Parts: sequence; C-alpha cells; structure tokens
Amino acid sequence: MTDGTPNSGGMIRAGGAVVWRGDPRAPEVAVVHRPKYDDWSFPKGKLKPGEHAITGALREVAEETGVSATLGRRLPAVHYMKGSRLKRVDYWAARVVAEVAHDPTDEVDHLAWLPVAEARRRLTYEWDAGLLTALTSAPVDTTPLVMVRHAYAGSRQAWDGEDELRPLDAEGEAQAEAVRDILYGYRPASLVSSPSRRCVQTLLPYAARQALPIRTERVLNETNFDRSLTLKATLPLLDEGLSTAVCSHGKVLPELIGGLCERRLDGRPEDFHLRKGALAVLHHAAGRIVAIDRYRT
Repeated sequence: MTDGTPNSGGMIRAGGAVVWRGDPRAPEVAVVHRPKYDDWSFPKGKLKPGEHAITGALREVAEETGVSATLGRRLPAVHYMKGSRLKRVDYWAARVVAEVAHDPTDEVDHLAWLPVAEARRRLTYEWDAGLLTALTSAPVDTTPLVMVRHAYAGSRQAWDGEDELRPLDAEGEAQAEAVRDILYGYRPASLVSSPSRRCVQTLLPYAARQALPIRTERVLNETNFDRSLTLKATLPLLDEGLSTAVCSHGKVLPELIGGLCERRLDGRPEDFHLRKGALAVLHHAAGRIVAIDRYRT
C-alpha cells in the first residue's frame, strides 16, 4: 500500500498525472511542452500549502491541459533536486472525462496526444519514461472501490447515547471535508455506508457535492459484522464495474479488505489498518484487484 498526505512544508511537493484517452489497449497520453525549460513532460505542478497531492494533481492537469480527469492507479513518485531542495512529484494514471481545446500559455505552449511509444521518444526526462512503464505494467483502465474509515467522532466513553448515534466531532467534520476532496479524484458514483451516524456523516460532504444518495448496510456495522456475510455483500461491487465508496469501522475494514484481497488479489498486502478518516483504494479490472493505494486525511 502507498500513502498520501497533504503538503505541509519541508521538501517541495508537487502533483501530476499520466493522462490517457481512447482505447485502453492502445491509449494516447498527454505530454506538454514548457517554453521556460524547453522540455516535454507530463502535466504537473507545485502543491499549494495544505493542499492534498490528489487535489493538486487534478488542478494542475486542468490548468495545463484543459482536461477534467478521474484518477486510476497511483504511479511511482519522482524525486529530484530543485536547486538545494529535494522535490517530490506524486503521479497517477488519469482517464479523460472531458476536455476543451488547449490554449497556449507562458507555462505550457503546446499539448500533444501521443501513442505510448511515441510519447516515450518525445519525453525529455528518463523518469517520465519510467512512468509510462508503470502505466502499462497493469491494466490502464481500472475501477475504484474506495474503503473509508469513518472520521473522528470523539470518545466512545464520553458519549452518553447509543453508539450508533455518536456524531463526528469538529476534527471529524474537517476530515470529512478532506475525504470529499480525495473521493472527488475517483468520482465514485455509488456510496455505501454502515448505518452508524459517524460513517454516514463522513460521506455526506461528497454525497452533497455530487448529489448522490448514501445506501446503508447493517453488515458494515460493528455490532452486525460477520466476515462471511459482509464479504458476500461486498464482493459483487468488484463485478459491477461501478466506482463505489464504502464507509465502515476500524474493526470491520481490516477483515473486509483482507477477505476481498484473499479472493481477488494475486498476493496479500501486509497491512490493512486504516486510521480514522483514512481511505484505501482498491483498483480493479475484470473482477480482479490490480493495485491498492492508501491515503490519510
């Protein structure tokens, strides 16, 4: 599993994507020319203070190419020196959702859509060519199943009512806003939650943004969790081909993710634990999990 965090200083942080369109068996990828450096590279840019790399990557792709994209698998991060400081660029595969004609700017004066082999020849930097290798090493077109652990909801011991009714606290509400922004990178079209109030509330900001309903399933709740029954209810999500987000509890998700991987992943990830407000993205194609990314809020 990989992890992603917001930009909080230290090294220079940036985000970008290998954006593709067309037939996933023979995709075209977007490469941009920057007149300041006279180079060809993938769209990317520096993160704003406090900005998550996912949000920054999508923003930079839109600014440099005019493309609205949805993210797929995370690709290897690139590190290099920028003067005396280390710079890290986080990359994702990204599928075009909508695009407009590219208008040249001082930062990017030309956009080219090229087959992978031609893009490899056009790119200036060796590390960018390596991203193409990572892109094509697994299915290009994948569907996300996003597993979300509910955000902070105060102390269980301090709550004087039914545990299922315990709401998010102020920190949890801020985390739910961050979850909204990360989920938007993957555009889940279906939302499923434990009926516990804190789980539903964690998905609410994204649901409101996309005008989506939240379906509740009791088998995702702590008190009703049964590994066999919960797996039976969740495994079909890998076959429907619909991007989905599922919100549940810290006692449920490790067993659930582990069971999904035992049945649909070649190899078992080492750690399924998620912090409160964290997400694991199970990228799948043809019913098989091909990659797992993990993010904190």
